[in-house]
Amino acid sequence: MAKLRSFVNNPYQENTYILFDETRECCIIDPGMYTASEQNAVTNFIRDNQLKPVLLLNTHCHIDHVLGNKLVSDLYGLKPQFHIGESPVLASVPAYAPQMGMRYEPSPLPDHYLSETGTVSFGDTDLQLIFAPGHSPAHLCFYNEADNFLVGGDVLFRGSIGRWDFPGGNFETLTQNIREKLFTLPDDCTVYPGHGPETTIGFEKGHNPFFS
Repeated sequence: MAKLRSFVNNPYQENTYILFDETRECCIIDPGMYTASEQNAVTNFIRDNQLKPVLLLNTHCHIDHVLGNKLVSDLYGLKPQFHIGESPVLASVPAYAPQMGMRYEPSPLPDHYLSETGTVSFGDTDLQLIFAPGHSPAHLCFYNEADNFLVGGDVLFRGSIGRWDFPGGNFETLTQNIREKLFTLPDDCTVYPGHGPETTIGFEKGHNPFFS
């Protein structure tokens, strides 16, 4: 059984996730650690639980989701994995980070890019890839069917959806992907978003104002 721990990081209150199972292998998704205390919270959790990081995944490559990529790479020897369509998004971060008043240590580039479909695995855990652009040009969500949860990035939030006014964003694309790819998951599927509290697919189908 996969377990999940979340950490709220950086000025954008981004959710960083560590997934792990009984093998003690773990997957780090969207490391947004910015301050030393945020970095320590994540690395101490990994150390104290004797976890072995084997995967670094990005749902997408906006600054608040990649701030910790270099730290994770330096500490654990992992290169990030994301869809190649996010490469221009990552490449733009060094130019706009100073305008936002943020320090940014450039992320390493992947040795391996993720596809639109398929699975990635760690330990005894499989994550199904769900391609859901609209907030960013090549956004991926990660669905664990066995334990029925979705790490959804900035696609679907509790009572809201991701912004679509960034480069590569599109409202119609975003809402269509939510309807066709996320709302087909079980109603009791727990959604762990990139910001804010968790929710469920069924709750959003019944209460999200963008789909009422």
